[in-house]
Amino acid sequence: MTKPKPYGLEQARAQLPQIASEAVAGYTSVITRHGKPVAVVLPVSTWEAQQHANRPRASLLALRGTGRGLWPQGASTAVAELRHEW
Repeated sequence: MTKPKPYGLEQARAQLPQIASEAVAGYTSVITRHGKPVAVVLPVSTWEAQQHANRPRASLLALRGTGRGLWPQGASTAVAELRHEW
């Protein structure tokens, strides 16, 4: 992997088509302001791979208890009565 090429903010503004072409070719660029990194331009394939790698797996257990307080007191009795009708 090659080191990202740095561009100052004004330089990046003037050379945006070139930076985009570099991204298409697979290169990453870092845009800086006053020498500090503020943005990264990278190939979409790299970004998508990072998005999928960092995404936590969804679990139904995460939803446990999220409905607490939404049902009034005695709702469990009403639901039980409805179940018996079926």
